[in-house]
Amino acid sequence: MAGSTSVVIAALFANGAIAVLKFLGFLATGSPSMLSETYHSISDTGNQVFLLIGIRYSRREETREHPFGFGKAQFFYSFLVSVMLFGIAGWESAKHGYNALMHPSHSESANALILFGREIEPVYVNVAILLGAIAFESYAFLKANAELRRQIEEYEWSGLVQAFRETSDVTTLTAFTEDTVALGGAVLALAGIGLTELTGNEAFDAAAALLIGILLMGFAIALAWENKRLLIGESIPLDEEQALKGIVRDDPHVSHVDRFRASYVGPEKLLLALNVSFDSELGTEEIDDYITEIENELKAADDRVHFVYIEPEL
Repeated sequence: MAGSTSVVIAALFANGAIAVLKFLGFLATGSPSMLSETYHSISDTGNQVFLLIGIRYSRREETREHPFGFGKAQFFYSFLVSVMLFGIAGWESAKHGYNALMHPSHSESANALILFGREIEPVYVNVAILLGAIAFESYAFLKANAELRRQIEEYEWSGLVQAFRETSDVTTLTAFTEDTVALGGAVLALAGIGLTELTGNEAFDAAAALLIGILLMGFAIALAWENKRLLIGESIPLDEEQALKGIVRDDPHVSHVDRFRASYVGPEKLLLALNVSFDSELGTEEIDDYITEIENELKAADDRVHFVYIEPEL
């Protein structure tokens, strides 16, 4: 949890600073791709706030109304972030880029800016801002990537693709996705502005804005899909289920595991419910003791296991 919080805070400060710089660049030059990038960074800044709310809300203790805690709040807020990423950043960017592409303004170049008593071409202002954005986003990306890599190593996943499909830490996943898209968007904007400056054709800048919007919407859909599986209670991967089930099956006092169910009730927080057949010669008190032992073994084997309910079968 601490890793997720630091990742989000790093992204929050980076995106907030970048949003202001990009908007100033748009005001100075009227670049469509800079406006798209402004939408993008404003959305990302708001998204980090939502993720922090989700983290704080999920830390609340269990109550009678919420006996398994509030961990799923992070799933909800991450899903909300994916909707915002699609609707605000992606759609607005794509719409603005499409309009600029279909209805070019044919406006004259913006006047040179006076900074520190010297004339500077607006295009260089945008380039400097985008390079700064890439530097900030790279810092946030490396922070999110380090946390995701830590989880890949801990749970022995094959790589980022498997981590994306199986992680329950949607906060880190969301921050990593946003930072990746932010870097890609900044590079696209830089390419569009550069090509427009070299050729004098504003279509390159507009096309970059459109591509940024499409990129954002594509990742938003993928992120929403991954959050959906956790919100509706998807089970853990089969190999992880078999490993935990094997611990119970190998207990000398267990004759059969009749049913095994596992589901996330929060980031890296598992609920296990089992129907287990014990040795028929065991008494009730003995079964209770062995159930407690099995619960402790399961929690020791996987630190994500928080709740274990074992129903003995007669």
